[in-house]
Amino acid sequence: MTPVGSIRRIVAALLALMTMAVIARAQDFNDYPTSARVEYVFGCLKANGETRQAIEQCSCSIDVVASLLPYERYITAETVLSMSQVRGDMGSPFRTSEQAAGALNELRRAQAEAEVRCF
Repeated sequence: MTPVGSIRRIVAALLALMTMAVIARAQDFNDYPTSARVEYVFGCLKANGETRQAIEQCSCSIDVVASLLPYERYITAETVLSMSQVRGDMGSPFRTSEQAAGALNELRRAQAEAEVRCF
């Protein structure tokens, strides 16, 4: 094999490794399922008007939230938010526990950052 052929193989291998690393990083960043992103955007659109600009802003918003908050913690916070609206003893732990408050605060911080960046 010629030196040029060896260099080409090395460059091709390096490019393949770099591509795999970028894809792996993108998958880490994009761990939210499409359905969760769509639900967030639909709710955001209802709150901010159903305009083309709102679609762009709401799409940006979920991207920011996803970059700051892993999906598992997002689901925890969404569950706390939903269950805290249940009346009586069933919803009480979700309204009063320190763990629930922490999950909600984490989501609210991510949403505040998204508001600053996207709206």
